[in-house]
Amino acid sequence: MKVTPTRFAEVLLVQPRVLSDSRGFLFESWNEREFERAGIRTSFVQDNHTRSAKGVLRGLHYQVRQPQGKLVRVIAGEIFDVAVDIRRGSPTFGKWEAVRLIAESKSMLWIPVGFAHGFCVLSDFAEVLYKATDFYAPEHERCIRWNDPEIGIDWPLSGMPLLSPKDAAGTKLRDAEVFP
Repeated sequence: MKVTPTRFAEVLLVQPRVLSDSRGFLFESWNEREFERAGIRTSFVQDNHTRSAKGVLRGLHYQVRQPQGKLVRVIAGEIFDVAVDIRRGSPTFGKWEAVRLIAESKSMLWIPVGFAHGFCVLSDFAEVLYKATDFYAPEHERCIRWNDPEIGIDWPLSGMPLLSPKDAAGTKLRDAEVFP
């Protein structure tokens, strides 16, 4: 497996070793020993699976208590996957990083605690699987506006994205409850 740091040393692009032949392919999407060797020392308690249409934008989500690290993988389609540093004491607070995740590449993005997460769908639809390090707790979930000008994410969208009411009502980073 190949692990590449992004602009944030903690947010990692993981490219698994894929064994393929005329019958298909096999790869380990999670192997605790291999991930620990790569610096990802965690356990997962929940798997989530989403399917979204082209132009859907989900995020920027995080939980202030029961924070979740996420290992994100696309199994159908393509997304623009974003992590935003929301650790107030960090020198990169408010900065963002994005990676295009495409099902065919089998690459994954590790987004640790301390980062807000969001993605937009670039293909006709996308199915996204992600493993989470803590349970979903709606009472602790927060949402930062996807288009907060202080963050300035350059989303590859033509026109307005399709948003949930929760995401449309997101908070600006300057007003958000974030990590110390």
